[in-house]
Amino acid sequence: MARRATPEVNAGSMADIAFLLLIFFLVTTTMDVDTGIIRKLPPPPQGEQQNIIINERNVFVVLVNKDNQLAVKGELTDVDLLRDMVKEFFINPTNDPHLSEQVNVQEKLNDELLKKSPDMDKINIYNNIIEQIGPHVNFTRGVVSLQNDRGTKYGRYLEIQNEIVGAINELRDELANEVWGKPFFKLNTEQQDMLKEIYPFAISEAEPRNLAK
Repeated sequence: MARRATPEVNAGSMADIAFLLLIFFLVTTTMDVDTGIIRKLPPPPQGEQQNIIINERNVFVVLVNKDNQLAVKGELTDVDLLRDMVKEFFINPTNDPHLSEQVNVQEKLNDELLKKSPDMDKINIYNNIIEQIGPHVNFTRGVVSLQNDRGTKYGRYLEIQNEIVGAINELRDELANEVWGKPFFKLNTEQQDMLKEIYPFAISEAEPRNLAK
């Protein structure tokens, strides 16, 4: 009796199908990619501005250690207090020598006019501030320096940064409501430019490093 031959399975078409399925899943599957925080950096200083010395009182140092603890100017602080502390630092309502220095808008205008190549956009903004808000407006020389440890959780870092940004946004909103009776986002471009000049996002974010606990 002749032995029956084992039927062969044509696997060529199955390989094609598997390959097509692989391509399908690669094309249709989305993967979350952490792209970091988008931040527009200021342009590099030019000429005589390259060596700028910042007074110690004008730097508001915020540290986040590897245990996700927040320290402001060397003192452990609750994150719930940070927003009000940043606002007070920028506006310095009592002229406290330990908070940021203030410069009057008229002085800013005069300094710009004395430059060899004055920035006409800034001159227009300063004039608008004087005319629409008043000559009493002061600008801060303060900068928030945000530093974190390499072991800091990303979520904690974002929480701290959000409070700092929120403080500046609140200052803009408060002045917008005081002058024009509406929040910042409802102002026209000219009005927003004025408040951005008064309360800029003066935040310096250093590269993560190993901080002492």
